[in-house]
Amino acid sequence: MKQTLKKLNWLNVVQIVLVTVLMLAPVVLPSVAHGQLVNQFVGRCPADTGVRCSEGDIASIFRLIINWALAIAFIAAVVMLIYGGFLYITSAGNTENATKGKTAILNALIGIVIIVLSYIIVQIVYRFVSGQGSGGIMGP
Repeated sequence: MKQTLKKLNWLNVVQIVLVTVLMLAPVVLPSVAHGQLVNQFVGRCPADTGVRCSEGDIASIFRLIINWALAIAFIAAVVMLIYGGFLYITSAGNTENATKGKTAILNALIGIVIIVLSYIIVQIVYRFVSGQGSGGIMGP
């Protein structure tokens, strides 16, 4: 662990975090900028304001944030799957690279399964929290 931390270039880590924050800023900032307009448009929602009137409750906002996070995680898992496949295909008999590729593929597939199951769980919990879920298996 200590060797890994010594090898890690902290300047690159800071740059990656900064770029990620700047990429996510347009997603978060419009909600903050239009937050003061929500009280003016309750009941009537003009299309030119950018306010999403259908997503005004806390459960919807959390669901939206979690769905975005799961989408980003899914994209990262697919990239890791492609990377693992590339390592495995280009190993050319090098058992170390072939093993790395297989491990990356397996981990990416496990990650994709976990992400899909997380998405399903979020949808189920949202339906029960928002009152849209039915009491039994056979709903109306």
